[in-house]
Amino acid sequence: MSSMIVEALELQDFVLSQCRASGIEATMRAADGNYYYQETGDCSKIYKRAYRNPKKETVVFDVTKVNGENVPSGFDGYKMSRNEGKILLWNNTEDIYRYSYSADHYIYDIAAKSLTKLTEAGGEEIVTLSADGNRAAFVKDNNVWVKDLVSGAIQQVTHDGKKNKVINGVPDWVYQEEFGILNSLTWSADGKRLAFLRFDESEVPMYSMTLYEGACKSNTDYSLYPGSYDYKYPVAGEKNSVVSVRCYDVTTQQLTELSLPKVDEDYLPHIAFSREAGTLMVSKLNRTQNDFTLYAVNTANGNAREVYHETSDTWIDEETPTTVRFYDGFFVVKSEKSGYMQLYQYDLNGALMRQLTTGNENVTAFYGYDKAHGQFYYQVTNGPLNRAVKCVDLNGKVTDLTGGEGTYSATFSSNFDYYILRYSDATTPDQYRIMARGGKTVRDLQLNESYAAKYATPEVPHREFVTFESDGYTLNGYVIKPVDFDPTKKYPVIMQQYSGPGSQQVLNKWVLDWQQYFATQGYIVACFDGRGTGGRERSFKTVVYQRLGHYESIDQIAAARYMASLPYVDAKKIGIWGWSYGGYEALMAMSTEGSDYACGVAIAPVTSWKYYDTVYAERYMRTPQENPEGYRDGAPLEAVDKLKGRVLVMFGSADDNVHIINAMQYISLLHKNNVQFDMMVYPNMNHSINGCDVRYPLYQKVLDFYNANLK
Repeated sequence: MSSMIVEALELQDFVLSQCRASGIEATMRAADGNYYYQETGDCSKIYKRAYRNPKKETVVFDVTKVNGENVPSGFDGYKMSRNEGKILLWNNTEDIYRYSYSADHYIYDIAAKSLTKLTEAGGEEIVTLSADGNRAAFVKDNNVWVKDLVSGAIQQVTHDGKKNKVINGVPDWVYQEEFGILNSLTWSADGKRLAFLRFDESEVPMYSMTLYEGACKSNTDYSLYPGSYDYKYPVAGEKNSVVSVRCYDVTTQQLTELSLPKVDEDYLPHIAFSREAGTLMVSKLNRTQNDFTLYAVNTANGNAREVYHETSDTWIDEETPTTVRFYDGFFVVKSEKSGYMQLYQYDLNGALMRQLTTGNENVTAFYGYDKAHGQFYYQVTNGPLNRAVKCVDLNGKVTDLTGGEGTYSATFSSNFDYYILRYSDATTPDQYRIMARGGKTVRDLQLNESYAAKYATPEVPHREFVTFESDGYTLNGYVIKPVDFDPTKKYPVIMQQYSGPGSQQVLNKWVLDWQQYFATQGYIVACFDGRGTGGRERSFKTVVYQRLGHYESIDQIAAARYMASLPYVDAKKIGIWGWSYGGYEALMAMSTEGSDYACGVAIAPVTSWKYYDTVYAERYMRTPQENPEGYRDGAPLEAVDKLKGRVLVMFGSADDNVHIINAMQYISLLHKNNVQFDMMVYPNMNHSINGCDVRYPLYQKVLDFYNANLK
C-alpha cells in the first residue's frame, strides 16, 4: 500500500469525522410547495430557495440586518412558524438528558425584521409556536407557559411543576429514550387550545450519578468534592410516572384534565390534535406493550371514543402508537399485524378504509399523503439490505420512485411536486439530488465526487456482503478484508455486531468508520445480523421475546464458526466487539456454551436487564417478577464463571442510559471469580462517550487490546 493511502487512512480521521461524506444543511419545506428553507451552519442566515431554479433564492433571515438589542452572532437551530411569518431561533443550548435541552429562544418577525427574546431569563424547553405564529408555548421549571407574541403577555398555565416530582409538557427520561418523544405540547389548528402530557414521577425511584471536575468541560465546583446528577429512572419492574392529559383553553384560561379509560401503569406515548376542531387523538399502550388503543377525545366535553385497537402475542412496535398521522376524515397507522410493517388507512370512526401497502416488505418511514393526487409516500425495504422510496394511490397502484439496490430516503415538498433524494450504497458515498414528480432529476445538490475519488477506491477496504446458515435461518452479513488480502495467509477476525431487537447493521449503504481502518491493520472485520434484528419478517424479530441474549448468542457463535471455517481465517484468533446492546451481546456470546472467542470488547454494556429501564426491558422481557428465568438466563452478570476469552470493558462514568452499576457489578464478580480482564473508564462521559476528541484514544485502546490478544 502506498504511503499516500496510509496517510489517508489514519485512525483519527475516521473516529474524529474528518473522512465522513459531506451532507447538506438541514432543510425545511415551505408551504407553497415550490420552495424550501435552508440555514447556514450557524443559522446566521436562513435562505428560501426554489426547488427548480437555484437562482431563485431570498434571504429571510440575516443576523447582520436584524433590528433589536443584543443580537447574538449566531444560533444553534431554528424553526419556521406554520404561516411562515415568524422564525423561532435558539442558542446557548444546554443538554439535560441525552436528547432534551434548554436554550435561550428568540422570535424573529420576518416582515418587521425584528428579533425579540422569548423571555428575559431564557433557558426555555420545547418552545412550540401556534399555527398562526401568534403564540408560543414553552416549559420552564417543569411548568407550561404561553406567551402572546402580539401583546407580549405571558400566562403561566401550570403551577405544580417541581423537579423530580411533576413535569408538565416535557416527557420524562424513559419516554424520551424509549418512545422518542421529546415534546408533548400540541396546539389545535385554530390556536385556541393547547394540549400536553403531565408526568407525575413522585414514586419513580431516584438515580444518582457521581460527577467529577474532569478535564473535558471541567467543572471546578467538583475540584475537591464530587458532585452528582440526580434524576428519576424507573428500572424494570419498578414504578413509572403516572401520566395524564391536560388541555388549556387560551381564551378562558381554563386548564382541564381529560378523562381516559386507563390505569396508572398505562403509557400515553403520543397525543396530537386531529383536523376536526377540538378533537385530540391520544395513543394508549398498556405496560406490557401488547395492547394499543387510539382514542378521539372531545376536548369540550371530555368524551373519549375508541377509534383503533390492536393486540399482539409478543410486543407492539413503538412506532405503531407514536407515528399515527391524521388527515381530513381519516388517519394512517403503521402496524406489523400482517407479519410485516404496513400502512393502514382508517376513517375517524375506526372503520378500515384500506390496507395501503402489502407484500413481504416493511415500511420503514411514512412521508405523508398527497391529497391532490390521492397518493401516499413512504420508504420501504427492498430485500432486508436495501431501502426504496415508493408511493401508492387509492386504487392500490404502487410506483417505485427509486429503482435498483442501495439505500434511498426522501424529503418531500409540501405538495409532493419535488423531493430531495438521498442515496448511497456500499461503494457509493451519499448523494443528494432534487427530483420532480415522476422521478426526473431537477439538479444535483451534493454528489461527494472528490470524497469518492479519495475513499471509494480499490485502495480502501470495502464491504463484501455474504450469507450463511444458522439454526435453519439464512443470516446476512458483510466482511471487510485488507486491501492487500492474500488468500494463502491466515488472518485474525473482529466480529462486530449490535444485535438489539429490530436493529440492523448489515445494510447496503455507505459507511466508512473504524472497521475499515482496522482492516488496514491486518484484520478481517465481519458483521452478521442474527435473529431478533430487523428488516425481515416479524417472526424473525420477535423470536427473542422473553429470551433476550439466547438466540442472538447462538447466531453470533455460529457466525464466528462460519468465519473460522474459511481457509484464510485463523480460527484461534477471533474476537467480538459491541457497544450498548452490542456490548451486552459481546459478553453474552463469550459466556455461552460453544463460544470460542479469544477476546472481546464490551462498551457501555447492559449486564442484567434488571438494571435497565422499564419501557425497553419490559417490552421484550416483561417484568422480572413475570419472567425471572428470562432475566437470569439473559444476564452476563449470571454467567461470569462461564466467560471464555479475555474481555475489555469500557464505559462512561456519567452514563444516564446504561448506568455504571452494570459495569461495576460485573467487574466485582470478575474479581470474585478470579477472572483477569481489562477496563477503561471515561469520567463524566455519557452513553455515547464523545466530546473533546475522546473517540480517538478510545478506538486506539480497542486496537491495542486486539493487537495484544489476536496477534
